[in-house]
Amino acid sequence: MIYAGKAITVKEIDGGFAQLNFDLEGESVNKFNRLTIEELGAAAEALKGADVKGLVVTSTKDVFIVGADITEFTSLFAGPEEELIANNLKANSVFNAIEDLPFPTVTAINGIALGGGFEMCLATDYRVMSTKAKVGLPEVKLGIFPGFGGTVRLPRLIGADNAIEWIAATKEHKADAALKFGAVDAVVGPEKLMDAAINLLEQVNAGKLDYEARRAEKTSKLNLNPMESMMVFETAKGFVAGQAGPHYPAPVEAIKAMQKHSGMSRDKAIEVEAKGFAKMAKTSVAASLVGLFLNDQALKSKAKELAPKASKVNKAAVLGAGIMGGGIAYQSALKGTPIIMKDIAQAGIDLGLNEAKKLLAKRVDKGRMKADKMADVLNAIDPTLSYGDFGEVDLVVEAVVENPKVKDIVLREVEDQVSEDAILTSNTSTISIDLLAKNLKRPENFCGMHFFNPVHMMPLVEVIRGEKTSEETIATTVAYAQAMGKTPVVVNDCPGFLVNRILFPYFGGFAALMRDGADFQRVDKIMEKFGWPMGPAYLLDVVGMDTANHGGEVMAEGYPDRMGKDFKTAIDVMFEAGRFGQKNDKGFYAYELDRKGKQKKVVDESVYDMIKPVVASSNEFTDEEIIERMMVPLCIETVRCLEDGIVDTAAEADMGLIFGIGFPPFRGGALRYIDSIGIEEFNKIADKYADLGALYTPTEGMREMAKTGKKFFG
Repeated sequence: MIYAGKAITVKEIDGGFAQLNFDLEGESVNKFNRLTIEELGAAAEALKGADVKGLVVTSTKDVFIVGADITEFTSLFAGPEEELIANNLKANSVFNAIEDLPFPTVTAINGIALGGGFEMCLATDYRVMSTKAKVGLPEVKLGIFPGFGGTVRLPRLIGADNAIEWIAATKEHKADAALKFGAVDAVVGPEKLMDAAINLLEQVNAGKLDYEARRAEKTSKLNLNPMESMMVFETAKGFVAGQAGPHYPAPVEAIKAMQKHSGMSRDKAIEVEAKGFAKMAKTSVAASLVGLFLNDQALKSKAKELAPKASKVNKAAVLGAGIMGGGIAYQSALKGTPIIMKDIAQAGIDLGLNEAKKLLAKRVDKGRMKADKMADVLNAIDPTLSYGDFGEVDLVVEAVVENPKVKDIVLREVEDQVSEDAILTSNTSTISIDLLAKNLKRPENFCGMHFFNPVHMMPLVEVIRGEKTSEETIATTVAYAQAMGKTPVVVNDCPGFLVNRILFPYFGGFAALMRDGADFQRVDKIMEKFGWPMGPAYLLDVVGMDTANHGGEVMAEGYPDRMGKDFKTAIDVMFEAGRFGQKNDKGFYAYELDRKGKQKKVVDESVYDMIKPVVASSNEFTDEEIIERMMVPLCIETVRCLEDGIVDTAAEADMGLIFGIGFPPFRGGALRYIDSIGIEEFNKIADKYADLGALYTPTEGMREMAKTGKKFFG
């Protein structure tokens, strides 16, 4: 044994070669944490003096290396920029030591190699890839860019234009694509991987391959003349900036780093990369996106804890077809759970099936599915007008109209048709789960399962716990949501649950702004610039003014002190005029079909005359005032949900907003947004609007946090 550690071992193998193997103790995957990097440095030092003719780098685990240990990023990024640069250079000296070994090196990529894992592969002279493996550099998803030499080695290996695409697009590349680009040297079946790697080393030792020339290519300047360099990098910066948008600087900064170090040899180039990496790591965007990743891991961990109590859903059912029911049926069948789709009328069945067919046809058209697979998915949806096969169903999603009396009738009816162990769920957005459970024989088998529209695109499912809901019911519903490819967040019952309870104060802030004379188009533009996918007026058109009106009544009844209103709003005017938004092509905006048949919003000047009686004369608000008046109510209500125990953790609250209503991801969620401002400063901002009422009043808990300097995260 040449070296033995807790993450890495190095031993001599037949043929006079050495094998460096990654197998991080106590973990299901390999990752570059502090321990692994330290051991890689020690292994490189031991290899320098070893009497071997070459090195094969391998992994015992099914994945090669998933990348850096992101759980270490929060503390690492909190330090001074100079310290970050020094840490990066220290880590890079380890990768350089592998690259500079006095004999040829090859990596046998057996599984996923992402981020730092792929950068490890790039440090060796050659790469052999299993047909089952994937490689890529996804760091810009976290608001940073490759920091272990990826921006240096990859462009010198596959060309600057290709490297820019790999880094900016963050795509995971399969073996055939990686070979085509030149990122790997050979692709073989997994059973032949080790033999192929050793064969490469044998060819080098036989003089058939020049590993030193290959190494020199990666450690020298980029082979571009000044004109070529300008054309490649300047063109890419403009295009990538347009794709990424103004709130995500990392992709463009990665290109700038590559451009700057293109004329440098490896060591100087890595210094440029380290400085650029540290600059990005210190941004609020990186803090938010890393936080989102960790929040997502926390959600998965909670779901994993529930898993032992979950029953397998072998067959599901949805009550109420139409667009929503069809979307639920499509998603369930697509992900492998057969589903019955029941309605009381053939027209509803036809609408639901057409929705599923339309979504599947789009997948086929885009090359994401073969036609025979489309047929398999459709066959997994069983349309029916009767309860004939409901005795075989493990879980039912009720998705009929948002009316408590209708839902009560349907739920009691279906409870008599299913087995005693079957779980009933309601896809309600506002109606109390305890109210709906009141007349059920088995309320312990009932909970909410709130999907967001459109089902196939929105990742969130709220799983709503009623007073009598059992843990087994929650666990099974969470597992089914995950099986559908969704992110479930478990919340407790209250008017609006989590997401709608928080969304309606945002609409309340908008209604008051309009009352006070703000132009809804300007508010939309400012909030979109802030990072929302659409402004509040546009969002109301998408949600539907009838839905907003109903939800507003529920919220006002549940929270009259802050969500009741003593004035007629522009939203009320739209509803009373029958301008429901995209549903009937007229709301705050009018809607026309574009060339692709999609709804396109256009300005309808008549709206200004319609709302004139309920708005003050035109009033000029600053951008900052509009943002504050929109965001403060939403943020405070998020805190209330956490304090009231509607949601267990800050991570779940923020993820609910990002996945449910498109809260700007680069801001991390409402609670992380408060942290970024500082709770004391946020309270001061809210207090400026005290005259606007209880929606703008910080909680006592927030006042206490300000005194003690606490944060929601960290």
